[in-house]
Amino acid sequence: MDAEQLKRETIAYSKEIGIDKIGFASADVFGELKSRLIRQEQLGYHSGFEKGSPEERTEPERLLPSSQSIISIALAYPSKMENPPKNEKGARRGQFARASWGEDYHTVLREKLQLLGSFLREKVPEVELKLMVDTGELSDRAVAERAGIGFSGKNCAIITPEFGSYVYLGELVTNLPFAPDEPIQEGCGDCNICVDSCPTDALVQGGQLNANRCIAFLTQTKGFLEDEYRTKIGNRVYGCDTCQTVCPFNRKKDFHLHEEFEPDPEKVKPVLRPILRISNREFKEKFGRMAGSWRGKKPIQRNAILALGHYREIEAVEDLVHLMKNDPRPVIRGTAAYSLGKIGTPECFEELEMARGDETDEKVKEEMEKGLAFQMN
Repeated sequence: MDAEQLKRETIAYSKEIGIDKIGFASADVFGELKSRLIRQEQLGYHSGFEKGSPEERTEPERLLPSSQSIISIALAYPSKMENPPKNEKGARRGQFARASWGEDYHTVLREKLQLLGSFLREKVPEVELKLMVDTGELSDRAVAERAGIGFSGKNCAIITPEFGSYVYLGELVTNLPFAPDEPIQEGCGDCNICVDSCPTDALVQGGQLNANRCIAFLTQTKGFLEDEYRTKIGNRVYGCDTCQTVCPFNRKKDFHLHEEFEPDPEKVKPVLRPILRISNREFKEKFGRMAGSWRGKKPIQRNAILALGHYREIEAVEDLVHLMKNDPRPVIRGTAAYSLGKIGTPECFEELEMARGDETDEKVKEEMEKGLAFQMN
């Protein structure tokens, strides 16, 4: 079978298994990306979650020595839900970013790519493949851009004509000589809305992200959140959608093509207080199939505590006092102390004063002082 016929059959099969968009790219070195990655490292803009060296992330033959082409796929996910639960006083809610709605996309995309790989093996038994979804060395966005899936927007997301940027990406590196597709020309033009709207100025300029300032990254860290970001994360417990929701290309883009990605409102907009005392088993049962659970419950709990402080949720005082006095994790004790100060009732300050005398961790004591400082405001 010639490569062109195999490409047509691969595209047809991809539609049969529910892949929303497919594109083909060469396995040449991503030279421009390599230069950008090196520069990002020099500037200290990497998050630390990135896998591999700049060479591994930009040279497909390091991952598959026989590589000749890369197949890029995209699956669309919803941007809206029916009847979202109300965020009310006494039952304040957090929010997971849209990319964590439904079942973990890594699992879903891997299954699609495995089916695609099995199809290719049936056609070409000697085919060699390397599958990646997000956590692999290659940049999903760079591959998708080269394969014509979409263009790289100023918000650093791939923007497709059909689905906006609400797509998950994955790829198969192959030793098959598929003809590459044409890239889509950049389309942001003079628009700078995403850069101007970023809550933490993480978008340094169009197409350049300081990941260390990005709320999507910050909500996944496990330590104390720096003071300047605590009010800016609002009620986000995982991820951030701002640079996508403000994008004109995403206007009226809402696709419900995959049942696996449909949101459970009580999971993606959870009531905050129950999260504070959730056990590991309960956390796994409720949130374990979501992409936003990958770092465990600690970051989610810390963010929930900050959100309750953000709302000045008086009904949460008892829960926060319990955490401040009893939780074995300094980050949770200290963050609870800070949020008690934000809520700012006389009871909050009394409890902070009493707990300060019993606390032995210096960092937690600092957070208690920050909480007590709100009394002066």
